[in-house]
Amino acid sequence: MKVDVREAPIGLDEAVAAVARPSAGGIATFLGVVRDVSEGRAVTRLEYQAYASMAVREMEAVAREIEAEVPGTVVCALHRTGSLEVGEVAVVCAASAKHRDEAFRACRLLIDRIKARVPIWKREHGPDGAAWVGWVDARCGEGHAHRG
Repeated sequence: MKVDVREAPIGLDEAVAAVARPSAGGIATFLGVVRDVSEGRAVTRLEYQAYASMAVREMEAVAREIEAEVPGTVVCALHRTGSLEVGEVAVVCAASAKHRDEAFRACRLLIDRIKARVPIWKREHGPDGAAWVGWVDARCGEGHAHRG
């Protein structure tokens, strides 16, 4: 298992190298890339912030869970913080296993649980301003995202 949260660029090669082993017949990967539109609004860049030490601890917990839940797998998750432009890689997940089914399953579980549990926050920037994704300001009322 390997996990990391950092401002430096991340890549597929690093994640694949972390999970590759002679007994693995399959390696599944996922790249999360900054896109130019979100929910119909133009996006020019994303800003990621994290409680880094807590994020790494939770990513380690998620990785351990998945490696126990899907026996014979090894996983790697790398996540960027800071300001990222459209097209840049924000998150990389990789999972290896004896067979492809286990590798695919572990990789999907890894990204889904990271998004659900790890304290990393995303702010979208675009021509109409900036907004934290998934954050509702109680002062704005139910269902209204804060626009900064």
